[in-house]
Amino acid sequence: MAEKRIVRVAAVQIAPDLSSREGTVERVVNAITEAAGKGAKLVVFPETFVPWYPYFSFCFPPMATGAEHLRLYENAVAVPSPATEAVSAAARRHGVVVALGVNERDHGTLYNTQLLFDADGSLKLRRRKITPTFHERMIWGQGDGSGLTVVDTAVGRVGALACWEHYNPLARYALMAQHEEIHVAQFPGSLVGPIFADQIEVTIRHHALESGSFVVNATGWLTEEQIASIQPDEKLQRGLRGGCMTAIVSPEGAHVVPPLTEGEGILVADLDMGLVLKRKRMMDSVGHYARPELLSLQLDNRRQAPMRSLADPADLSFGDERDEADAADRDGDRGTDQRVAVLRRAPR
Repeated sequence: MAEKRIVRVAAVQIAPDLSSREGTVERVVNAITEAAGKGAKLVVFPETFVPWYPYFSFCFPPMATGAEHLRLYENAVAVPSPATEAVSAAARRHGVVVALGVNERDHGTLYNTQLLFDADGSLKLRRRKITPTFHERMIWGQGDGSGLTVVDTAVGRVGALACWEHYNPLARYALMAQHEEIHVAQFPGSLVGPIFADQIEVTIRHHALESGSFVVNATGWLTEEQIASIQPDEKLQRGLRGGCMTAIVSPEGAHVVPPLTEGEGILVADLDMGLVLKRKRMMDSVGHYARPELLSLQLDNRRQAPMRSLADPADLSFGDERDEADAADRDGDRGTDQRVAVLRRAPR
C-alpha cells in the first residue's frame, strides 16, 4: 500500500485595500503567514485580488469609469516587480505554495492573471484569463493557450482557471488531460448577489467530480464601507453584495469543510490525496472513460505575440551558402512534386 499523503490547504476570503497596491500586498503576506501558522501548504487568494477586482466596471457606465480605470493601471502589478517579490519571499519563508490573482499590467494593457508560486518562492505559473466576461472586456485583454498548463509543485500537480473560464468545458478538459490533482479556482466575490454564489458552488463541485481532483476556491469580500465608497447609490449597491463561495471540494464533489459565504476568514482543510485515485478508479475522464477516437481536444498552447521576428540578421546566410541552400530547397520541392504526381497517377 502506498503511504497516505495528506495536504493541508487554505482558501482566503478577505477584503483588499482599495487605496493602494502595497496595502493589499501587505494583507496577502499577512494572510500567508496566518495560513502557514495553521499548517497550510497551499494558500489560495481570490481573482485579481491585487490591487483589487474592478468592481467599478460592473456598476458604472463605461464613460464614467475613466478615472478608476486609470487608477487601476497605476496600481496594477508588473511581473516581476516588488509586489511579486514580496509574495515570493513569503512563500519561500513559510514553505508554502501560493495562488494569487492579480491585475497584471503589460505596457498598455491589463490582464486578469493567475500567479502560482512554489514553496521555494519560484514562479511556476503565470497565466492570463482567456476570455474576460461582460463588463470585464472593457478592462482586460485576452490571454492565450500557453496558460492552460498544469504544473508540478510541492503539493502536487496544480492547474488554475479564473471565474467563468469554468463555464468553458474545453478549457477545463485541457487541465484534466494534464492530470491535475488540485485545481485552483478564483472568483471575485461580493458581486451580482446570492445567485452568483450558488452558480459558483455548482461549477466547482461539478469540476471536482469530472476531473477527479480537489478544488480549492477563493472569493473576495467587501465591507459595507468599501461598497459605499465604490457605489454611493444604495439601489445599485446590491450588485456588490453576495456572490461569496470560498470552498474546498473533494474529487467526489463534496465539501471537505463547510464553505465560507459571509465575512472575512481563512478556510483550512486536509486533503486526502488518495481520494483522487479512488474517484478515477470509477471514472477517469481522460483515461478509461474517454473516447479519443470519437472526441478529442486540440489545444494551441503557443504563447502569442503581436510581432514575430522570422530571423535574426546575424543568422542569415549570404553569398554562395545562401544560393546552395535555396537550390537544395528547390530540388526538395521538385522531388515532392514528383512524388505527389506519382501518387495521383496510382490506380484506384
